[in-house]
Amino acid sequence: MKVRRQQVVRKLVSTRAIHSQLELQTLLRAEGFEVTQATLSRDLAELGVLKGPDGYRLPGADTGVSSPSRLENALRRELLSVSTGGTTVVLRTPSGHGNALAVELDAARLPGALGTIAGDDTIFLAATGPAAARRLAVQFSRLAGLQTNAGARASRRTQE
Repeated sequence: MKVRRQQVVRKLVSTRAIHSQLELQTLLRAEGFEVTQATLSRDLAELGVLKGPDGYRLPGADTGVSSPSRLENALRRELLSVSTGGTTVVLRTPSGHGNALAVELDAARLPGALGTIAGDDTIFLAATGPAAARRLAVQFSRLAGLQTNAGARASRRTQE
């Protein structure tokens, strides 16, 4: 039963955009599987299913959307500001969105980017050097449509 259920979870996650466990529970029910949220959470963890801005996906799965496009969409939605300090790029997001954007940054495997550490609303991206950090900050700002200020800082203007 568990093996078959997890096969169905893989199929559902790989063939459609699913954004919540409730949505996945409903789809599984339609396939004949009544599962609790706890069971579903365990299944997702065992399968290594990731949750990003575009919903759940299998690790290494080709979603049919190129990484730069996924990254650009995530940056436009999530990035509030970007700045650099030495070899570090600091990206700010709305509360609760740091991890989702970091997943997309890591998946894009950008030249000059070594990796990310994400908190609730802040991401530290380690770059290979100060020039790479500045180049990545400019690239993120451009992709997100942020307004560039003096130095290597950019942010969205807030409307009051």
